[in-house]
Amino acid sequence: MSTQEVLLELRTKNGFSQDELAEKVFVTRQAVSRWENGDTVPNTETLKLLSNLYNVSINTLLGSPNKLICQCCGMPLEDEIIGRNKDGSLNEEYCKWCYADGTYTYSDMDDLIDICVQHMVGENFTEEQARSYLKIELPKLNYWKKYDELSDGGQFEEFKKQLIDEINALGIEGMPKLEKLNALVGSYVNLEYRLPNGRTVKYLDDGTTYLGNQLESEIVPGLCFGVVANMDFILVCTYEADGANPEVLVYKKR
Repeated sequence: MSTQEVLLELRTKNGFSQDELAEKVFVTRQAVSRWENGDTVPNTETLKLLSNLYNVSINTLLGSPNKLICQCCGMPLEDEIIGRNKDGSLNEEYCKWCYADGTYTYSDMDDLIDICVQHMVGENFTEEQARSYLKIELPKLNYWKKYDELSDGGQFEEFKKQLIDEINALGIEGMPKLEKLNALVGSYVNLEYRLPNGRTVKYLDDGTTYLGNQLESEIVPGLCFGVVANMDFILVCTYEADGANPEVLVYKKR
């Protein structure tokens, strides 16, 4: 689709008149009309406003001229999985798993490779082939090329270590010692728990990136412990295969 077609579709899909859109992005109705007629395109600052308003990337607004890939893990980027800056705007360089709320979630390439390999094995890759491929391709991406410039000096890793210590200190029976926390997008781990009154509840935000892991019970075969945490809380639950019969063990404010 062309830029004019994308802008017209997004405006009508969101139920805005040209006047209403113009007011929201601080331009005239005539400017909106010119965009949709293909006479002009929005300037950079207006594109940022439109991106925030419609929750789509600037690349999408311009008709997707570029094939975006995460500059940390190499994953192809669609609008739904693009990471966000601290102000909530989309950062078209990274996915939600590698960059969340202005923070880079990986500082060790080997840790990232361990995670990526799990998703690549069986998709025309053996584990050895996947590891070899990633060891060649990841260093070519901007995050790893500019790691010394972009990294936070180990602050995020220290935060993860602190969280791991707090979770292990809970002493939950049957749960193995937690060694690592990985980036997890809420929609993939937002289980629905049944309350005593029969109602159900979810504790996570589908669009937020958390830290977490899955651990197999040392006592009960087929039972897993799910750990999800961030700066505000720690959640530990159990569940069976495919997330069945989830039960909250700990929900602790930090």
